[in-house]
Amino acid sequence: MPTKIIRLVQEILKENVAVHPDKIALICENRRLTYAQIDEMSNRLAIALRQNGIEDGDRVLLYLLNSVELVISVFAALKANAVFSVIDYANTFETLRYISADCEASALVTNKQQLEAAGDLLGEIQSLKFAVLVDQDPDSATAKLLSFEAIQQNYPPEPPPQRMIDRDMAFLLYTSGSTGKSKGVMVTHRSALASTENGVEHFGMREEDIHSNLLPMSSSPGIHQVLQVFWVGATLVLEKSFAFPTVTLKRIAAEGATGLGCVPTILAVLLQMDLSRYDLSRLRYMTSVGAALAPSIIRQVREKLPHVTLYSYYGLAEAAYSLGLPPDQLDLRPDSVGKPFPGTQAYIVDENGYHLGANEVGELVTRGSHVRSGYWNDPAMSAQRFRPGPLPGELVCHTGDMFRKDEEGYFYFIGRVDEIIKSGAKKIAPMEIENTLYGLAGVLEVAVVGIPDPIMGQVIKAFVVLNEHARGSLTVEDIRKFCHQKLETHKVPREIEIRESLPKTPSGKIKKTDLA
Repeated sequence: MPTKIIRLVQEILKENVAVHPDKIALICENRRLTYAQIDEMSNRLAIALRQNGIEDGDRVLLYLLNSVELVISVFAALKANAVFSVIDYANTFETLRYISADCEASALVTNKQQLEAAGDLLGEIQSLKFAVLVDQDPDSATAKLLSFEAIQQNYPPEPPPQRMIDRDMAFLLYTSGSTGKSKGVMVTHRSALASTENGVEHFGMREEDIHSNLLPMSSSPGIHQVLQVFWVGATLVLEKSFAFPTVTLKRIAAEGATGLGCVPTILAVLLQMDLSRYDLSRLRYMTSVGAALAPSIIRQVREKLPHVTLYSYYGLAEAAYSLGLPPDQLDLRPDSVGKPFPGTQAYIVDENGYHLGANEVGELVTRGSHVRSGYWNDPAMSAQRFRPGPLPGELVCHTGDMFRKDEEGYFYFIGRVDEIIKSGAKKIAPMEIENTLYGLAGVLEVAVVGIPDPIMGQVIKAFVVLNEHARGSLTVEDIRKFCHQKLETHKVPREIEIRESLPKTPSGKIKKTDLA
């Protein structure tokens, strides 16, 4: 754990270099880097960024899969007094152009294939001064196409002078748009560190931990897992993706990972596998964010991995690490996402902004240093999501999520405001139906949405993905019969569609806008 007060994100790396420079900080595929190596390599890249025209506050886009180069680029951009933004590698090139223009990016770190496929990006985006290519031949580098390898060979290992303060922006999180258009969430150094510390303390992370991160660093949970590992001086096992679960599990076993960061969709896949084939004896904790965990998934984790502590928490790009459920409450309140983290507050309001009491349903509002500063270049959306708080100049986050709170102060996620299904005179929360369907053996993933109906306004449709054992045997009629047994009549889906997969955001959330 850092011994000094940390005010800038990059200082967590500096602290670890001072304490244990030769400790392995990062494992990615066959590469292993120490804290000192990451520090020196990011210093060289930071100097290169500055000497090629990056100025204070400029935006540097990082368009890479999870990799050694991506981690180094994150710290390099910060050391260059710039703002980084990790762009989802699965984004279309149109989205890349949109983000580049929207934030007026000054530099891009990517590879040759992606840059070539994107067209004449350096010519189209006037603000882009140059690109750093991680696979560019050092001998063929130009003024506008720099070689990552050449930078490591030719630039000095000392960092440039640091001029940012904790209120300055550290990074832009472009939301994947699970319910709408992608927006750039502005994250200050102070907010990033507050969220990082909340996660570290909630999970009880330690210096000796080996944490496996499967999530893309373009997502809020993905980047914060990286920062949490560096905060405590632990070791990060960084996976490029979760495309090959067997490979991931083998690496977790081989490296003796003690922690694993997940989202509910990843947990659902893992629970369908024969986990007894892998040595997961050192795994101490697992974390889940992105959606409230279905009680059936919690039960399966406890049955298959009884030695592992499961941490459920709630957050969003606009206010990461807002609520956390203590593990000793998991059996008592499996459908809760907990209470506000220390140093933060949360409350529930109605449509007029009035505070609601216990067991009343309304919108969750959260306040604290973890709340972001607004949306880049979008004052209208910023004013809607980030509104004045009780203190002069303070912004609180209106999450857009429906919650209730019990008499003991524990919060329960009901659903997104814009996902509530209005069918006739009834208001129906999709999550209740989804959690019910997760209790049916053979169901792997579920998404429930409202679809237009000329008489009722909306009716319920359920999209279901089955595991390999249930495919071909579990039918739509079987699923409908189960719903009739478990749900009130008006909550039984009018339509049920079995699919091979469901669309997802980079952080693993099911993308309902592609289904509705």
